[in-house]
Amino acid sequence: MSRAQRYTNFAAVVLPFAAFIASLILLWNRAIGWTDLAIMGAMYFVSALGVTVGFHRLLTHRAFQTHKPVEYALAAAGSMAVQGPVIDWVADHRKHHAHTDVEGDPHSPHVGHGSGLAGLWHAHVGWLFDANGQADRSKYAPDLMDDAGMRWINRRFLTWVTLSLAIPFALGLALTGTLVGGLTGLLWGGLVRVFFVHHITWSINSICHFHGARRFATEDESRNVWWLAPVSLGEAWHHNHHAFPRSAFHGLRWWELDPTGLVIRGMQKLGLAWNVVRIAPERQAQKLAPATREPEAA
Repeated sequence: MSRAQRYTNFAAVVLPFAAFIASLILLWNRAIGWTDLAIMGAMYFVSALGVTVGFHRLLTHRAFQTHKPVEYALAAAGSMAVQGPVIDWVADHRKHHAHTDVEGDPHSPHVGHGSGLAGLWHAHVGWLFDANGQADRSKYAPDLMDDAGMRWINRRFLTWVTLSLAIPFALGLALTGTLVGGLTGLLWGGLVRVFFVHHITWSINSICHFHGARRFATEDESRNVWWLAPVSLGEAWHHNHHAFPRSAFHGLRWWELDPTGLVIRGMQKLGLAWNVVRIAPERQAQKLAPATREPEAA
């Protein structure tokens, strides 16, 4: 990784964190209104769903198909989460699945850094300074490299980052009619929102490979973390995902809340998604770990 990439990633980690600290100070003085919360919520869902529906389930795992304009819109929305250019993100994640929790995994808490706090730190943040964006794109994302539209979106990553900050500023300015409203919109809907999207996503890399429940026979250390599922929009059913990577739905039981899966269901009903991959209950039963299997009838 080049020095410029490290500095860029350092800024992407530190600036939202500094904004979060500033927001806590402002919260103490109640310098937040419903407009700021609405802008933050809207920007959170747009950018986070761009990652979960677009970057992850569509582009990385091809869990469903959609029209090219929708695919490109999701890639642009995911880019506004400020987690790196779309092709780099997909290549890193496919490499993670190819080498999960063994040598070659870009962000495992169990490889090369011990299995304690040092490993968690590496999986959560540390990998951004040595492994992020380093996966071979021609090997792990050749389909996206062959797509001229996706290459165009990838090259304009900084444009999407700028838009992800400019939009909440413009909304705050328009909704309040004041510069202060624009600036608080930028703070909450821009930087603080990026902070939350970052650390919730990174928690999937760290916490969901370290602590939680398992029920399928997999060769990795993936875990389901129920309390992280709502804010991660269903991504924290991570063990389910590693058991069935191509599934469009990570919540495999009725009570496993999966907002991203609900969005994909909605897209399917609107004709915006098809060939949606579902895992039949019989296939799930076949992959249950021995300790979780129900005893056969005598």
